[in-house]
Amino acid sequence: MPTISELAVRTPTTRRRHVDLLRATAIMAVVAGHWLIMTVVRTPDGELTGFTALPQLPELHPATWLFQVMPLFFLVGGVSNAISWTRHRDRGGDVAGWLLGRSARLFPPVTALLLATAAGALVAVWAGVREGFVVQAVALVVLPLWFLVVYLGVVALTPTMHRLHRRYGLAVPAVLLAGVVAGDMLRLSTGVELWAAGNFVFAWLAVHQVGFAWEDGSLRLTPRRAAILVAGSVAALLLLTGPGPYPVSMVTVPGAALQNPSPPSLALLALAAAQVGLAVLVAGPADRWLTRRRPWAAVIGVNAVVLTVFLWHMVASFVGALALDAAGLLPSADVGTTAWWLGRVPWMATLAVVLAAFVALFGRIETGALTRRLTATEAAGDTARDVAAASGRAPSRGAPFATLPVVAGAYAAAILGLLWLASSSDGPYGPFMVPTGALVLVLGAAAVLRVGRRDAHDESREATKGRQ
Repeated sequence: MPTISELAVRTPTTRRRHVDLLRATAIMAVVAGHWLIMTVVRTPDGELTGFTALPQLPELHPATWLFQVMPLFFLVGGVSNAISWTRHRDRGGDVAGWLLGRSARLFPPVTALLLATAAGALVAVWAGVREGFVVQAVALVVLPLWFLVVYLGVVALTPTMHRLHRRYGLAVPAVLLAGVVAGDMLRLSTGVELWAAGNFVFAWLAVHQVGFAWEDGSLRLTPRRAAILVAGSVAALLLLTGPGPYPVSMVTVPGAALQNPSPPSLALLALAAAQVGLAVLVAGPADRWLTRRRPWAAVIGVNAVVLTVFLWHMVASFVGALALDAAGLLPSADVGTTAWWLGRVPWMATLAVVLAAFVALFGRIETGALTRRLTATEAAGDTARDVAAASGRAPSRGAPFATLPVVAGAYAAAILGLLWLASSSDGPYGPFMVPTGALVLVLGAAAVLRVGRRDAHDESREATKGRQ
């Protein structure tokens, strides 16, 4: 397995390194933001419980403009998915083959988290841990899965949406933006959140489409235009969250009448536009800085485990809280006091150590998929086009799991299962403290995709041998 330094040396000069930097920066902002506002306290009956400090810290709400970086994830996702899909398509590959390739990086870390969660819940209940405490812990662990619900959806739609982008360009995100505006108008006028449910699709697809435009140059944002976009977007944000109807916080605040991220609002898209402008402004300087080996190696290191970091950072907060409580070092729960702010330092340092341990333990699952793909690409050499062309043909009867209906069905099942997990209220639900049916859907889909990748690989290898 190549080291991070070796991967840094192998990086082609044509790679858009600023995209990787943006992704790495975004994941660190997500982790830091969640940990910063999390507070853990013992209840009068002696149980540990956690809550977000945001309702008690309204003065901190403007800072969420810096920590709400989900738009960046979808922007850089659009760039990377456009590059990957275009290369695959130009080599003769088909949609099923591309979706199978993307699943190799996305599904194994999710499978590991869910299996560990299910096993942990079983063991905890068997050991006599109070059921309500286990339910709360499991709910915290599966909280990040909501992001994957939407992201898997946009990945599955990438071939179709990229075709629309090639034909209609920036008109596609403009139409999607109109959908967000319509949804917001209906929910604001009626008070019914359900009217804006489509914003989950419209908003994040719109940002993803902008990533397509940035990748192929059709966005046409010069530094001057990018600066104007940032200034205009911030001004729009101030209007929308000041005299306008939207809350200042760009992350969920329990008890608030309106939430910007759930479902995504027009105000959140204004923030997304500002982030697009900032991304364009930092692209040139970032690329020049990342030609240096050490910073680029650090960026590669974070990106190699970016999904692992995201999935396990809430688990780290749970384990870290238990460790600090056992040592009698749990920080003050008096939100906003000097003791609370000072307590953020040992709190976040402890969680960082715990997360590093989880990444060391489970990160190999994600890096293994990355290095196997890199090794396969290098080993293919001049036959890469032949391999992709072979995968573009209809799979043989011996590879039924690599067909588009099966692959698309597996993606749909995984999305449904993850949505079920992320949206389920406090259980318990059976022995695993989450809906068993949801686990079956996600783990079953992951198994089908794994078999599909194996079948596609075997068929491509045989096709390559036949061409040699």
